[in-house]
Amino acid sequence: MAGLIRRSDIDEVRSRINIADVVGDFVTLKSAGVGSMKGLCPFHDERSPSFHVRPQVGYYHCFGCGEGGDVFTFLQKMDHVTFSEAVERLAAKIGYQLHYEDGGAAADQGNRARLLAANEAAREYFAEQLTAPGADAGRQFLGERGFDASVAAHFGVGYAPQGWDNLGKHLKGRGFTEQELTAAGLLSSGDRGTYDRFRGRLIWPIRDQTGLTVGFGARRLFDDDKGPKYLNTPETTVYHKAQVLYGLDLAKRDIARSRQVVVVEGYTDVMACHLAGVTTAVATCGTSFGVDHIKIMRRVLSDDSAGLGEVIFTFDPDAAGQKAALRAFSEEQRFAAQTYVAVAPDGLDPCDLRLAKGDDAVRRLVKGKKPMFEFVIKQKLSNYDLETVEGRAAALREAAPIVADIRDPAIRPGYTRQLARMLGLELGEVQRAVAARGGSNGSNGSNGSGSSNGSGHSNGANGASYSNGSGHNSGSSQGGRGSQAAPGSQGATAVVAGRGQVSSITDVAPPVGIAGPGESVELARPSVSITQLPSTTAVRTERDALMAQLQAPTVIGRELLVQASACGFSHPALAAIRDSIGRNVDAFERQDWVMVVQADVPEEYRSLVEQLAVAPLPERPERQPELYLKRITSSLIQRHLSRRKEELLGRLQRTDAVADPEAYREVQRQLVQVEADRRILLQE
Repeated sequence: MAGLIRRSDIDEVRSRINIADVVGDFVTLKSAGVGSMKGLCPFHDERSPSFHVRPQVGYYHCFGCGEGGDVFTFLQKMDHVTFSEAVERLAAKIGYQLHYEDGGAAADQGNRARLLAANEAAREYFAEQLTAPGADAGRQFLGERGFDASVAAHFGVGYAPQGWDNLGKHLKGRGFTEQELTAAGLLSSGDRGTYDRFRGRLIWPIRDQTGLTVGFGARRLFDDDKGPKYLNTPETTVYHKAQVLYGLDLAKRDIARSRQVVVVEGYTDVMACHLAGVTTAVATCGTSFGVDHIKIMRRVLSDDSAGLGEVIFTFDPDAAGQKAALRAFSEEQRFAAQTYVAVAPDGLDPCDLRLAKGDDAVRRLVKGKKPMFEFVIKQKLSNYDLETVEGRAAALREAAPIVADIRDPAIRPGYTRQLARMLGLELGEVQRAVAARGGSNGSNGSNGSGSSNGSGHSNGANGASYSNGSGHNSGSSQGGRGSQAAPGSQGATAVVAGRGQVSSITDVAPPVGIAGPGESVELARPSVSITQLPSTTAVRTERDALMAQLQAPTVIGRELLVQASACGFSHPALAAIRDSIGRNVDAFERQDWVMVVQADVPEEYRSLVEQLAVAPLPERPERQPELYLKRITSSLIQRHLSRRKEELLGRLQRTDAVADPEAYREVQRQLVQVEADRRILLQE
């Protein structure tokens, strides 16, 4: 096995990779001010975005749960890979050749990477087999549903030939072991040994958000196949059916752009929708729609508390479809987006509808969506005889909680009136029933969110959002060389800033006195969050200046960095970071500048370094960020020089010019120098 990856190669990969592109495969990011982006955190559920990414710095941080790090850390946590695997995957993405300390050119890719490689090799094999003479049944199946060879290629559809171990022999010839192929779910074991899991079936590759093939779905084609109609990859290290959505890799960009997702029931339905122009369609893979699917969709939708998105479910009108709709409705309130149901009047699914009536019919199906609440209420009422008093009373008891649970208070009265009309009851009677069932409505705002949004409010699109900490430490050390521990931030009152201004709160009392460069002052708390910093003018200046120095050191320049590191600070945690910048100022042009500073501070301040490096700068994008970066640093130095001038003036008054003329002249000299330094800063 090859040795460790060279540090220079790790730095090179980091410098070439845009962290926003990698994070963007999992989270829809939006601008959050100067050089900052934000979205819904992929590590915990939340209603308002508190997950920030700073591409120029190469760091991310969630101000809700405390997760943070660089691009390698993100990939480690999202894909559950080692540090070396994360570096290797990103290097492969940009075509960079890694080198190892023992001279090797390749390293052991690890179990997960081998399974992904086996799946990709199987995908290529299946795609090739679809054009082979023995795949007539597969091509016929596709052709009967309006899918030609180009469509099959676009979606990666393939064919598993009949036989015992065709795929197994092929992949073993490519260097994969029987153990790896079994672990990937490509081979199964029986009395006669291992054999291909998929035989004589049409194959759909199931890909994750990044486009990696993690599993397969297979459709029965032959009558002598006694297996299920659809057979999927079993649960493996890389494939978890409750955490993947078929077609999401193709649909995610349009979902993010249109803020709409259409959930259909099968692979061919996804294909039909995309061909008809509904390119936001996805499907579950061999399992019912669940909570993990919602988490994925909310991140891609950027489903924040504004509730501007649309989630549209298509269901068959039969009993199974109705049951699926009610299951989806049971999780509906986990979305901030509005939810709808689209059912073709003749009961056709999107694939059959496209065949029977064309692409436009599929588009009309989606356009003619009905609100989920309306659909479910009608389904509930259909179970009762509304011609009888008893039936109406029972129907009201079942439907009233549904109306009471509607999140939007502007919509709820309309559904109350509609329910009264459906039942033929007095409006007042229905209003009382809904009000009596409204006790659970107060929890709707946080249902499934996993974190509180606090009491802050946003005043502008460019504002930062420092959400309330979740109270758990999410910063355990990662098991790979070069990974960084990121202590989770402790709970604090939420802060939301608007119009480019960073707000703050007094969560802990400010320490007394000024910490000079190199002075050590103990904090009462073992770790510090940006939301815990006092809201005094002095601390805000120190905080903002450090944000600038960490995020744009090359803009500020070495000279100002050196001067700033000599300034007195009123907060000990910020003073510790100031000292680290001063000690490491010669590294200010390095790609891993933040990491250098972070590694040098005491452990309890490392999370704060990360937060300062990612937090949005309190400046509007339409202004000149470069001027702000230098100005905030200069203002810190000006403050220090003003204090120094006052101190020297006091000393001058206390010095006897006659008794100690030399000391008097020295103080005067220092005063002249301080004043000269102040004037130079003012000119800049």
